[in-house]
Amino acid sequence: MNYRRALDYLLSFTDFERSGGFTPRPDVAPVRALLRHLDEPHRGRLTVHVAGSKGKGSTAAMIASVLRECGLTVGLYTSPHLHHICERIRIDGEPISEEAFARYASALPPALDAVRRELPDRKLVTFDLLTAMAFLAFREAQADIQVLETGLGGRVDSTNAVEQKDVCVITSVSLEHQAILGDTLPQIAAEKAGIIAPGATVVLATQAEPVAEVIRRACDERGADLVEAGRSCRFQRRCRGIDGQEVSLSTPQAEYNLWLPLLGLHQVENAVAAVLAVEALRKCGVAASTEQVRHGLEKVQWPGRLEVLSRRPLLLADGAHNADSARRLRETLSGDLGFAKATFVIGVSKDKDTSGMERELRPMASRLIATRSRHPRALEAERVAVAFSLNGVSASPLAPVSKAVDAALAASAPDDLVCIVGSLFVAAEARAHILGIEHEVAGG
Repeated sequence: MNYRRALDYLLSFTDFERSGGFTPRPDVAPVRALLRHLDEPHRGRLTVHVAGSKGKGSTAAMIASVLRECGLTVGLYTSPHLHHICERIRIDGEPISEEAFARYASALPPALDAVRRELPDRKLVTFDLLTAMAFLAFREAQADIQVLETGLGGRVDSTNAVEQKDVCVITSVSLEHQAILGDTLPQIAAEKAGIIAPGATVVLATQAEPVAEVIRRACDERGADLVEAGRSCRFQRRCRGIDGQEVSLSTPQAEYNLWLPLLGLHQVENAVAAVLAVEALRKCGVAASTEQVRHGLEKVQWPGRLEVLSRRPLLLADGAHNADSARRLRETLSGDLGFAKATFVIGVSKDKDTSGMERELRPMASRLIATRSRHPRALEAERVAVAFSLNGVSASPLAPVSKAVDAALAASAPDDLVCIVGSLFVAAEARAHILGIEHEVAGG
């Protein structure tokens, strides 16, 4: 099959990212069966597995960037993509080609038929197939190491089909996907802790104590070594601005002076977890020098996360989509960048905590423009406007995203701040519009 047919084929399966509907499942047996019928492409290399509510993609990208500086061939699997579905599967920082995507998809049907015969009552979804394709890509590239970001939760996520892991990372855990993962932080943390494999080193980013307690128990039960960033590291931000931030970091193994081209205290916390993960790989023979860590973090690219799209007025795009991430965004805009007010272009998905985001962004909002992305789960702009107008800040609806961004820029002075927020899908459409990037609608 060619690329377009391959994409259509994958999207013919249940795609919970696009539908918002997630069918509960007890385990990852169907994914493991699929991998078995593909001759176990997930085996044969070091594995770093990253889960969390926020920051897991950024942390995975940082880890991969540092490991490339060590001369390793690195496979990186993340989700969702911004513009093109091939972005999800990267070899040494580069997305796989459309030709390769089609080739890996073409390998799936015989294995899927075997899984259906073996497990007739179980279903595989689009994300399962993409995960298998990532492993096929990593095997073909003879990757030395694979860095995997979970899609949703951890325990029954497709990426958890990997039984043996060297390092597991748990980034910031907050309330999210509560209908699926649970109503409390400990419940959600338990789902994230499902990625912890016996004998692995677990890196835990700074957490609320109820989350940390769950992870500690899981490590004890599975014989995993635990490294807690909040207990083992010290860092200081020396300077920060729209180009990035300088950080001094002390870990149990080394002292680092780092430049991080990503904005916000939360990204520093993600970087600390990434450095600890790389240090944990010493037991596997990967000994990154302080210079390699510094150069790897200097080169990290992770668009759509407080990304500067233009400067006069300052235009930022961020995928913040819950109350916790909106709070972090507001703190960065005010504390790090020095803005008291901003124009927000806001578009959200139907299942997100709109009221929590409104509460966090309201103190900074001088103007709100509600919009809607092309994503199937996007909430109508009029409903977003109503949700964000409940407490005295007027929000006007305007779609598509490109028109909303243009209107916000036209109404702003050169020294003003415009921030696009609420969804990675909205951020992606905004950056495609501003930067002239072709955006693949079918891939989400």
